[in-house]
Amino acid sequence: METKVIASTEAQNNFGQVIDSVVQNRTRYIVKRRNVSQAIIMSLADFNQLLTNSSERQKISDMIGELAPVYSLGETIEASAEGQR
Repeated sequence: METKVIASTEAQNNFGQVIDSVVQNRTRYIVKRRNVSQAIIMSLADFNQLLTNSSERQKISDMIGELAPVYSLGETIEASAEGQR
């Protein structure tokens, strides 16, 4: 099973080929939009395996953690400190 990264416009322009690759070769595609990972395309068989196999779920979870954007603007204010101001 192979995982590829594809731009959303490329996926849109070649959607039939992407679906064929997903179904026939069990390729997974991470779709990026504006250079940020937004979605994953996988076959129904792959999805079913993901639902029933905990090690496969962990692999996907790890991959999502690596690809997901991290937003961290500003500081976190604790509730107790906020009430003292």
